[in-house]
Amino acid sequence: MTSRAEVVGTGLIGSSIGLALRERGWHVTGRDLDEARAARAHELGALDAVGHDPDAELTFVAVPVSAIAVEARRAVAAGAIVTDVGGVKAPVVTSVGHPRFVGGHPMAGSEQEGVDGADPALFTGATWVLTPTVETDPRAYARVRSVVTTFGADVVALTPEQHDALVAVVSHVPHLTAATLMALASERAEEHAALLRLAAGGFRDMTRVASGHPGIWPDICVENRDAIVAALDTLVHALADMRDLVSEGDRAALLRLLERARSARVNLPTPAARPEDLAEIRLPVPDRPGVLAEVTTLASELGVNIEDLEIAHSAEGPGGVLVLVVEASSTERVRGALAARGYRPSVRALA
Repeated sequence: MTSRAEVVGTGLIGSSIGLALRERGWHVTGRDLDEARAARAHELGALDAVGHDPDAELTFVAVPVSAIAVEARRAVAAGAIVTDVGGVKAPVVTSVGHPRFVGGHPMAGSEQEGVDGADPALFTGATWVLTPTVETDPRAYARVRSVVTTFGADVVALTPEQHDALVAVVSHVPHLTAATLMALASERAEEHAALLRLAAGGFRDMTRVASGHPGIWPDICVENRDAIVAALDTLVHALADMRDLVSEGDRAALLRLLERARSARVNLPTPAARPEDLAEIRLPVPDRPGVLAEVTTLASELGVNIEDLEIAHSAEGPGGVLVLVVEASSTERVRGALAARGYRPSVRALA
């Protein structure tokens, strides 16, 4: 039987999801406030049909942050498992408040804009954050996770609050910083016509994200205001410290800071491990709210990527077994942390 999905919002991300689903055999219906955009998504092959599918098993909500909760509540009321792609999670997850809603955020984008920039490979190698809570239905989480991993994405589980605080640092503030620097350069270029002609590799790399569609950012800044302001304050203080080092000509301190930054940049996480480097952790779990959120977010706090996840329900009792696949080198850290929380994990090498 063909799996069925619905995509609400057929811009760059929504249409890329539609293309990725259809490549994997799904029947995809989609809709958009802009009927011409939905029609274009259909024309380009991102959708099988335009409209609402009452039989959709899974709904992806890919609309501006301020509109996600309304669309997500409508979709869960229709019986689907629902996830979204918004850049802010805590207010959305709280507003929807349903076990079949799994907050999500693919950390992926493109220089292209809109449906014509859609690409089924957009999520390959990208981090896709999911934000389970104590209310999340484990089956809904497992289903969303299994689908987005087929897109080639690496899933990271965080609480909604953790997500918002972290993306303020790694996504929201960098975008605002790039936009500010680009605006400054543009203003200076009015006085010095040669300035933008001198903007070579480093400047272009640093300001690349400023070319993204500006329309999504006011919503993000409003919804994640506190975390963004806190991160901006930290950045302002750090820049003030950097200014002092430059002003004082403190070569040794500057070199230490630059070397630390270079080391951190070089050691950014690499793609997933090879199968022979993986191990399986089997974890008996009680059938109670919050277990899945506790275990998956714990792994993220430890810096451990869960390569695969399975939930095996017991036919003999209220519990079950949670099966995690992680890098073999990290199993002792995960096992120790789980044992400290009262779980009884066992480990098995996959090779």
